[in-house]
Amino acid sequence: MSDASQRVRETNQSVTSDFTLTGLFNHSGPHLALFSLVAAIFTMGLLGNAVLIFLIHTDARLHTPMYFLLSQLSLLDVGFPLVTIPKMAADFLQEEGAISFGGCAAQMFFLMLIGVSEGVLLSLMSYDRYIAVCHPLHYLVLMRRQVCLLMVGTSWLSGVLVASIQTSITLHFPYCASHTVDHFFCELPALLKLSCADTSAYELALSVSGVLILLLPLSLVATSYSHVLGAVLHMHSAEARHKAFTTCSSHITVVGLFYGAAVFMYMVPGTYHTPQQDNVVSLFYSLITPTLNPLIYSLRNREVQMALVKILFRTGFRSKR
Repeated sequence: MSDASQRVRETNQSVTSDFTLTGLFNHSGPHLALFSLVAAIFTMGLLGNAVLIFLIHTDARLHTPMYFLLSQLSLLDVGFPLVTIPKMAADFLQEEGAISFGGCAAQMFFLMLIGVSEGVLLSLMSYDRYIAVCHPLHYLVLMRRQVCLLMVGTSWLSGVLVASIQTSITLHFPYCASHTVDHFFCELPALLKLSCADTSAYELALSVSGVLILLLPLSLVATSYSHVLGAVLHMHSAEARHKAFTTCSSHITVVGLFYGAAVFMYMVPGTYHTPQQDNVVSLFYSLITPTLNPLIYSLRNREVQMALVKILFRTGFRSKR
């Protein structure tokens, strides 16, 4: 058989075959409890982000550039768990883990789109905090609506571009050996391990691109907050320092949670972490972090708390009538 016909046979086999996801849990008692916990966290995360989006949309006091960007972050945080958790839950309940080649491709594409978009958006949100603290008098001019839309558009387009390139390259490899993905969803590093072609050059390019994709936004975050820190230290008002610290510390916490997991998955070579570690880290950034984000911003933000109280008061007043 010629090399060309062999490649065609391998490609056809990779396209027509389904994959099998190993999942996170079995049906033992402890794993049933963990599955219930994941389902509860998933529900809480969706509700938390949906409530935050609703508050930002309905309360006029939250119609500011910072909250507009925060609403986009919450929108991405709704998408992250929706791509992975329902499929994982269905596989667990039906006691199967099959996923079609197209379904695997779609899952990988949307996860990468959301992940890259969120990373870029978080870095641009640090620029918003820099303008708010260091140039407050020019804030509404420098962060006018056109600039905010440009920031959001840049984050989404970055996600689409990276996801399109990485997904198309990954799916171009033949998968003619095992089709069992040692993960609970189709993630790029886990899928590459199944290829029967030599992927070492691509994995090296992926690590290099991962460094660029992660370090460039992180450098913007570091630069912005170095200026913010200098401005805060020179503030004479204790109240102003506290307000600046509260809003900025919430964002820094979210950045740390997101980028910490991303660095582990895409900058640390795969030989240095096990599939079990990959599962835990992936669950963290695809479920735990999106659930924590609205809590971090709302618990430390008086304006969001007041907007929530206002909505609850109106709801209670109408029910009494």
